[in-house]
Amino acid sequence: MEHGLGFANFLAQIDEVGMVVLALLISLSVASWYLIITKSIANFVAKRRAEAFLDRFWSLDSLQAAQMDFKDHEPDNAFAELAKLGISAANDSKNYHSHKLAAAGGLSELVTRTLRNGIDQEATRIENGLTLIASAGSAAPYIGLFGTVWGIYHALIQIGLSGQGTLDKVAGPVGEALIMTALGLAVAIPAVLAYNAFVRRNRIWLARLEAFAHDLFTLVTVSEPISATNQTAHSAEHADSSLTSYDGANTQAISTNERS
Repeated sequence: MEHGLGFANFLAQIDEVGMVVLALLISLSVASWYLIITKSIANFVAKRRAEAFLDRFWSLDSLQAAQMDFKDHEPDNAFAELAKLGISAANDSKNYHSHKLAAAGGLSELVTRTLRNGIDQEATRIENGLTLIASAGSAAPYIGLFGTVWGIYHALIQIGLSGQGTLDKVAGPVGEALIMTALGLAVAIPAVLAYNAFVRRNRIWLARLEAFAHDLFTLVTVSEPISATNQTAHSAEHADSSLTSYDGANTQAISTNERS
């Protein structure tokens, strides 16, 4: 009964439909594992680069220093790209006229749109490949089940034609057909686990990016008006002092004329 059974015998007796199912499962497995490995490495590298950039960014003295830093260090992560976009938008806002669509709403609206677009682009980028991983995790068990049903169907036909319906003649071919289901589960389980892990990582990554964008928006839009307000107050104080000196001079001149 053990003679001629096993995976090798299963591959030898499989038909064209079974070969297509097996090739599809192998392709899904290779593609999903390739994406799992490459995205894991890319996420690890992006995290290290982001931490290094954030440490360097928050140690700078001003946004002007950050802009100079971008000339020495090209953005290599999402946080650096977002910071460069926000600072560039703030610097370019003075080049737009108020009637231009790019400057509609003022500086705050321009920076908000720029940062939002940067976050949306990063969200799109980090979702690359997740569709294939999710498809492998959800479809592989059904593909394997289809291969099992097809294999059992042909095994029963062969048993019926041979006229030997004993248990030892049925158990071997049916057991070999179940290999397809096992292969489908072997493809699906790592894909489902990896998909859940990547979705959680992306959610945390985007939340950190949103928080950084809020801080950056505050630095770009609030610090500049504060400086402008201080400058305006200083100018007003200087104007008041000049006006006081001018009034004093006039009063002195009038008193001299009266004495004359």
